[in-house]
Amino acid sequence: MPEVQTLWDFSCDLEVDFESEGHASIVHAALIVDKELQPDKVKRNMSISGGKLSVHFEAVEARFLRASYSSFVDVLTLATKTIEEFGK
Repeated sequence: MPEVQTLWDFSCDLEVDFESEGHASIVHAALIVDKELQPDKVKRNMSISGGKLSVHFEAVEARFLRASYSSFVDVLTLATKTIEEFGK
């Protein structure tokens, strides 16, 4: 009997250590408002613990996972650079 494919077969995790609960919270608040464009194909969950921002992605296809992850990292990089420039 062939194996049944589950809907969310592709996943990855990202963890960024801001070494500050405050900085992690600022970045989390800035990024949580951006919802996935195709929530039926990609899911993203974020959490903060000990100054670390953890993000879990799941997708129905590798290409959706790659696109979501790549877009998220672009915005995360911008938020991180802003914290580095203006954060105290």
